[in-house]
Amino acid sequence: MTSSAAPTAPSDASVLDLAPVVPVVVLHDAADAVPLARALVAGGLPAIEVTLRTPAALDSIRAVAAEVPGAVIGAGTVISPEHVRDTVAAGARFLVSPGWTDALLEAMKASGVPFLPGVSTTSEVVALLERGVREMKFFPAEAAGGTAYLKALSAPLPQARFCPTGGISLASAPSYLALPNVGCVGGSWMVPGDAVAAKDWDRVARLAAEAAALAG
Repeated sequence: MTSSAAPTAPSDASVLDLAPVVPVVVLHDAADAVPLARALVAGGLPAIEVTLRTPAALDSIRAVAAEVPGAVIGAGTVISPEHVRDTVAAGARFLVSPGWTDALLEAMKASGVPFLPGVSTTSEVVALLERGVREMKFFPAEAAGGTAYLKALSAPLPQARFCPTGGISLASAPSYLALPNVGCVGGSWMVPGDAVAAKDWDRVARLAAEAAALAG
């Protein structure tokens, strides 16, 4: 399986507009990173978030950045300025955090790549808007109020756009994507652990294609 051409993400691009779904990937073996990324890209999901939850994360980002030109590789679970520095150096082209502080936000702003700071309350959204940030991760989406919460935010805060992540499935994703303030969703259902363990990249590509079709 070879990678196909995919949208690029220059510094002024929106991660929210690359695909309807951003795969949220946890890798325990960096050797799986390249074939997994190729499968996701082949299925139509170029933006891939590798979370910093395992020791293999940085090597995985580095490998995909070097070997899968069709992928727009990003780093997730970014919670410190050091994470920002290390992941961008490894080749991350966007950053995603579960929450934010002023120090983390300044580091992400200075990184030169797009970023999605995490929010789960109205006050956090307003604080980011005050700081000039309009694109955010809504996390944990289902636990924090789901589509009802985001719909309620759209009227008073229409300038904020979100990538909801956390508990979202193929079945629930369309209800999020139908909201005017949602650009894409994050999820892991297209990278099930058993498929990765079995190196069943064809299955990953099929699941990715199902997710990519949500754009229609």
